[in-house]
Amino acid sequence: MVPLVASVAPFDLVAIEGARVMRAVSAYAKSPIRTITAIAAPRSPATRHDYYSEADYWWPDPAHPGGPHVRRDGFSNPAKFDGHRDALIRFGIEMPALATAWFVSRRPHFALRAAAHLRAWFVDPATRMNPDLSHAQAIIGVNTGRAIGIIDTLQIVEVACAAHLLARHDAPGYAAIRRGVDRWFREYLDWLTGSAAGRQERDQRNNHGSCWLLQVAAFGALVGNDEALRDARTRLVDQIIPTQIATDGSQPLELARTKPYGYSLFNLDVLAGACRLLSIKGHLWRFQTADGRSVAKATAFMAPFIRDKALWPYTKDVEHFADFPVRHPSLLFAGQALDRPDWLALWRRLDPDPRVAEVIRNFPIRQPLLWPEE
Repeated sequence: MVPLVASVAPFDLVAIEGARVMRAVSAYAKSPIRTITAIAAPRSPATRHDYYSEADYWWPDPAHPGGPHVRRDGFSNPAKFDGHRDALIRFGIEMPALATAWFVSRRPHFALRAAAHLRAWFVDPATRMNPDLSHAQAIIGVNTGRAIGIIDTLQIVEVACAAHLLARHDAPGYAAIRRGVDRWFREYLDWLTGSAAGRQERDQRNNHGSCWLLQVAAFGALVGNDEALRDARTRLVDQIIPTQIATDGSQPLELARTKPYGYSLFNLDVLAGACRLLSIKGHLWRFQTADGRSVAKATAFMAPFIRDKALWPYTKDVEHFADFPVRHPSLLFAGQALDRPDWLALWRRLDPDPRVAEVIRNFPIRQPLLWPEE
């Protein structure tokens, strides 16, 4: 008798994600499009077309009322100006979801609505955002913007992935705005890589350096900047992996923060996104330093703590420890690249649509169908 062999269903990402995204876009297809130009920023030193945000962890100094703000790491100040960042996050949620819905259903109105978002944010002179971030994460009483504020445009990494998908598949409505969208991202990429603020953020050793890299990868891929992509690959293997990942797979610079669990998950997702975009036939997933540091090992380190947070042996986060984990793309991207069905199964069990604002902000890869498989 021939023994029975249990069949294993193939991993079908479109089937898994399709129904979820179609439910989400039922509201997005009709909601108003609002860019930063519609949101007054009273403390901004620039124009209404210039993005402005204020530092998360900086608070009024009780000892000096009205003086410069002081830092309380890990504790977000609810009184800071968040209007532009909230609009950018909403854009980063809705537009990629609409593009994904068009990809799944081929219903033209989803593509047209996605293109309308892109036109408003990047093309229309009346509503577009200027392509630099000189006034992001300002500290009241100290400065009018900081290089580390560049992390705010992590929220449009998936917007770039979505625009790239619309371009590759000749989506309805995209040809009319493609040149303008590409021009915006080309100018912003030039600012990211060429400005003093961009270079300073590039050289950050923790998640800020990772987020700079992922932005360069996504924006470079969209506009076909092969030099930027080559430089990003080199930086990932020569600088980021050796300095951010320990030989056991932990991320010491993230573990040192007041939110070690959330920051470790966040940075791992960003590194996984970079591997996904920059790998050539999966080579970055297989890369390791001479002493064994790798993104694959970092994923293996965090997977048990995603599966069972009670195992976490480090300090608990000062905020939102109970709100993680969610459906982290690091498990999906690594699981597919490294043939780890256990990581894929774990990914499927997690919440794909968190509701807590701080979690959403630190969960910028929300539509995995937009990320091309290697």
